[in-house]
Amino acid sequence: MKVRGFLKDAGGAARVIKARRRLIAEGSRENHYSDPIREIADELHPSVTRIRIVKTEEVSCTAKMFTFEACEGYRLPPFEAGQYCSLDLKIGNTVTTRPYSICSAPYQARKKDHPFFALTIRNGRPSEGFASSWLYEHAEPGDEFDAHLPFGQFYYEPLRDAKHLIALAGGSGITPFFSMAQEIAHGTMDADLTILYGSRNTEDIILERQLAAVSKQCSRVRFINVISDEPEYQGEKGFLSADLIRKYSGREDCTYFVCGPLPMYQFVSAELHKLRIPERRIRFEVFGAPRDITKAEGYHGDPEKVWKCTVCRGIEEQTIDAKASEPLAVALERAGIPNHTRCRSGACGYCRCQLLEGEVFIPSQGDGRRYADRKFGYVHACSSWPLSDVKIRIIIQ
Repeated sequence: MKVRGFLKDAGGAARVIKARRRLIAEGSRENHYSDPIREIADELHPSVTRIRIVKTEEVSCTAKMFTFEACEGYRLPPFEAGQYCSLDLKIGNTVTTRPYSICSAPYQARKKDHPFFALTIRNGRPSEGFASSWLYEHAEPGDEFDAHLPFGQFYYEPLRDAKHLIALAGGSGITPFFSMAQEIAHGTMDADLTILYGSRNTEDIILERQLAAVSKQCSRVRFINVISDEPEYQGEKGFLSADLIRKYSGREDCTYFVCGPLPMYQFVSAELHKLRIPERRIRFEVFGAPRDITKAEGYHGDPEKVWKCTVCRGIEEQTIDAKASEPLAVALERAGIPNHTRCRSGACGYCRCQLLEGEVFIPSQGDGRRYADRKFGYVHACSSWPLSDVKIRIIIQ
């Protein structure tokens, strides 16, 4: 045995510690660390972009298109056609966020002169929510907002999707497809797009004139209205049925993009199943939290009940009211407790928190948690309804 070599190795740790202390003592106290990749990522996708309304336009009898440009000191981040934006809103005493699909094309946000993006927001129906009604009625050119974008996976990916896209839309679910249509017409998205847009009547077809103009300009975009409540209508009538979808799909391999209200999702899912469309060829946009949680499958709570929610942030605890009829995210907003939300559909995970005590109801169609989160008791506040007094821990933001 080489004793000298053994002792040298055994004393190695002490020598390393001594050398490290010497280097620390001789080093600068200023932090010169930089991560160029992180810096580029932060520049391309900032945590917040300050935006200003520069134009509003009526695009149906119940919908307006709002055009935004970045305020001084900010620039619009790049996005894919089909992604969405989250707006921070202060409405009266309520501070909240709302997601809206971007209806403009990505190339329009990259223009040298006056780059912009646009959101189409609908008013006039309870299902659209109070935030949408407030924006529709009160927002005007010059108003500024904090925006967070882009979010979502509802976009064309050539390595995954077929070249022919069948868009199945209902109501305000037409907006991401207008973005795709414009991008295809501009030549910056290599795909064919067939839009089947279900509406109740011809009086309220959102973006009809704009989509008709794009389809006339570009042969790769087809726009077909499907009207359910006007028997005398001369075009396609009824609902987005399997027969109708088959008619416009042809014999091609297609990817099906679905965006609209929850009842439409449920109907279209069954129709696509009849056609034996593989799941890898179906893409659903997030559809928001249920307006009436009592109609969700498996719900067994008392919607009239008001529970107590104890919120832990670091070493601080605060107890607030939490209505059984509303997600925990709404209770937090009502109490002025910051817990950022983006999708408000249980998908993105921004409002993720830990359930320490109590029971919540999470709709199966709004449960976007990872397996590990389910196992270790984490929930998404925007898609969790209290079934008892609860205690949660949120991340300080």
